[in-house]
Amino acid sequence: MTVDFTMQFPAGFLWGTATAAHQVEGGNTNNNWHAWEQAGGGRIFQNQTHGRACDWWGGRYAEDFDRAAALHHNAHRFSIEWSRVEPQEGRFDDRALAFYADLIAALRQRGLEPMVTLHHFTDPLWLAGQGGWTNRETPARFARFVRMAVEALGADVRLWCTINEPMVYAAQSYLLGRFPPGKRNVRAMFAVAENMLRGHALAYHAIKSIQPEAEVGFAKHQISLKTPFPHALHHGALRLVRWVFNRAFVVALTTGELRLPLRRVQVPEARDTLDWIGLNYYYRFQVSFSPLYPQRVFLNQTQPRDGIRGPGEVGEIWPEGLFEQIKWLCKTTGKPLYVTENGVPDPDDALRRLHMVRSLRSVWKAIMHNYPVRGYFYWTLVDNFEWSEGYDPRFHFGLYACDPQTQRRTARPSAALYGEICAANALGSDAIRRAIPPDEFDALFPAPPVQTRVTLPPRGG
Repeated sequence: MTVDFTMQFPAGFLWGTATAAHQVEGGNTNNNWHAWEQAGGGRIFQNQTHGRACDWWGGRYAEDFDRAAALHHNAHRFSIEWSRVEPQEGRFDDRALAFYADLIAALRQRGLEPMVTLHHFTDPLWLAGQGGWTNRETPARFARFVRMAVEALGADVRLWCTINEPMVYAAQSYLLGRFPPGKRNVRAMFAVAENMLRGHALAYHAIKSIQPEAEVGFAKHQISLKTPFPHALHHGALRLVRWVFNRAFVVALTTGELRLPLRRVQVPEARDTLDWIGLNYYYRFQVSFSPLYPQRVFLNQTQPRDGIRGPGEVGEIWPEGLFEQIKWLCKTTGKPLYVTENGVPDPDDALRRLHMVRSLRSVWKAIMHNYPVRGYFYWTLVDNFEWSEGYDPRFHFGLYACDPQTQRRTARPSAALYGEICAANALGSDAIRRAIPPDEFDALFPAPPVQTRVTLPPRGG
């Protein structure tokens, strides 16, 4: 029996992709990531540097926006590079602000709604030299930069994202040592989380003071978790990781109190500083207690043995986890939600279309349960510099392949599928059937059972 259906999304739903300045612009020598790359020592895959990246600083964003528009996108999320706008403390560069104004105008001309992220992992060198986000003055300095950006660009921007993935930044930079400055100190990680919470709050109030009608949120990376057998032994580890990484920062925005292990701080200015919440979602991890990892508070986080594994040390690819993360975030904050990042590293495009279908089925399910999901931003438009993974081909997330040497773009088959979904504002059975194998389609969308035998009641006397 053939199953035919249309999973319709709400009118006005935003469809687009997400990018980050350092990963696509290229040619930036004034932030902490450039310095980190130059130090070598295996910090980046094959000691690569970002180089020209996708050459957006050279103007190639325009042709990539043409590609997005041709795929029927109606939105794009990008970030402003703080180190370009404020190259020295207190000195702002009008040329950088003009570049971002032109970029926003290019989006508007193509019918794409801009969502502007104000901090996406990188810091100016002058700020890093002052201790970065461990310095209690950094939130105020961030707010100063935010005010300058909003005053210059706000007339054409409705959606602002203050900070991207604060707990990822804090953990990768100050616990795991994989991002600059490469520290391994849990107290420093907690201090950074607190200062980023204060920075978000100050940025929110700064934006609202200049542009009261603006809609302001932030992008929160959530991970799904599971435990190995015996589950009871490791459940405490799961609860700790879930609270610290997934929940503490979000709850603080509703209560004004940041509660972390051995650290509880009042941040009343952070309470109710959300108009929307962003969800970045990629993987599920297995978490357990282990005496082998004292530097990680005796926690071990690995890939589960079941499911589809991602490359390297990343987790299990489990798109169905989107539903539970949307549910928790919407219930906790009471705010609308955008999926601000979701994707899969897949250079051969062998998995991306199935992953996209499974992910969007989870988003549609959340909408059908009356959770206010307003948009979906796929990560990412073109292959780019993936932080410590550099240009490792295993970490190509783009709908378009991009060779950083030649700058040649090549559409992957998944780009056409996403474009068809965006054009229809729906996930339809015809498009899915053309995009994924028949057995996968039948497993995801089984036909209802058909009664083939009818038993008649006994004939009356």
